[in-house]
Amino acid sequence: MKFPKGFQEKYEQLLGEEASSFFMSFEKEAVAGFRTNPLKEVQQTFEQSIPSMPWSYYGKVNGKSPEHVSGLLYSQEPAAQVVGQVAAPQEGMKVLDLAAAPGGKSTHLLSYLGNTGLLVSNEISKKRSKILVENIERFGARNVLVTNESAERLAKVFGGYFDMIVLDAPCSGEGMFRKDPAAMDYWTSTYPSECAMLQRDILTDAIKMLAPNGVLIYSTCTWSPEENEEIVQWLIEEHDAILEEVPFINGMVKGIGMPQVARMYPHHFMGEGQFVARLRFSGNSKNQKRKGSRSNLTAEQQQLWKEFSDKHLQTVLTGILQTFGEQLYLLPEELPDLSKLKIARNGLHLGTFKKKRFEPSFALGLALQPREVISKIELTEEQFYRYAAGETINVDPLFPNGWYQVLAAGNGLGFAKVSQGILKNYFPKGLRFR
Repeated sequence: MKFPKGFQEKYEQLLGEEASSFFMSFEKEAVAGFRTNPLKEVQQTFEQSIPSMPWSYYGKVNGKSPEHVSGLLYSQEPAAQVVGQVAAPQEGMKVLDLAAAPGGKSTHLLSYLGNTGLLVSNEISKKRSKILVENIERFGARNVLVTNESAERLAKVFGGYFDMIVLDAPCSGEGMFRKDPAAMDYWTSTYPSECAMLQRDILTDAIKMLAPNGVLIYSTCTWSPEENEEIVQWLIEEHDAILEEVPFINGMVKGIGMPQVARMYPHHFMGEGQFVARLRFSGNSKNQKRKGSRSNLTAEQQQLWKEFSDKHLQTVLTGILQTFGEQLYLLPEELPDLSKLKIARNGLHLGTFKKKRFEPSFALGLALQPREVISKIELTEEQFYRYAAGETINVDPLFPNGWYQVLAAGNGLGFAKVSQGILKNYFPKGLRFR
């Protein structure tokens, strides 16, 4: 592999005797991994689990398989999975994933939260936020809000609010060179320092959003000390952060002159490049007055939702019911006023109000476990591929007409209507494939 000018010299100096092993690792194939989703029903076993990492496995995921399309499996390389594991938020926490797209770290955080507390998953890029929404929706979590904002604007709404913030910061991307050689096109000897300036700006706003005794997980997919240990040192000196030790597993190594932080090198760790640090802050002690979100349903809308949920659901969904136009969403509780923010996904999309009726959403059918729904239809693998292509499915004529949760690989794949022995196709057109 031909490296950008200055890269090899930099890491020969930093790594010394280890440099040759480091550079040889780039000739090997990138390591793939995936996680299972604890919010879903796992009906099979998987080989090659990643040691000391719950839900984590080595291997590739077929993006068109029932397991992936229904959100049971999420593809994420092993080093990137370490960030969520170091964070490991406790149930009930309020968490911000500040630079979240495409969604790997957010879905990992949601695995720990288990539909409790709140995750605000943010992505400043509008295009990337759409991908984030799709991945969050497929994962089936109910306690997540997706925003499309800068850290500066978020800080004006969420000051002193979060128990934990995860920032996988925009960086020089050295750890992705093996997986994505195109990342080398952007690298110059000054690029890491340029990235470090941006990282400081984002962190300055991020810290304002931490509650007292809040935790910041800071990570990058680069090895450059300017973006890693030097940033952590700046947080300690300028913002009174307390550095907490990261657990070292699977070949993770200690930071350069900073033994509490972790580095993942491909000649030690079976995965790509990553850096991660865990810091605790005294936080913003101001008790800000917040105008919370409230339900805005009309009496008719409340009645239509109640009729649907009483007839079809075996669970009570807790949260704030809000309409945006004719669309009904379930928002997590204890949210501040969001009216000044760009929202990419207003909580869990429950469905659409139409003339004198309520139509459930694809997202609701993904989020509910089969035991939470009264009527469901399990597709065979052959039927799944036909349904994903947009076809209708013949079912037992004895099935009464009405709404059913569609199941694939034991998990929800939206809702669909049965009419006269035909399961109509409600699989979103933008997601269909053959």
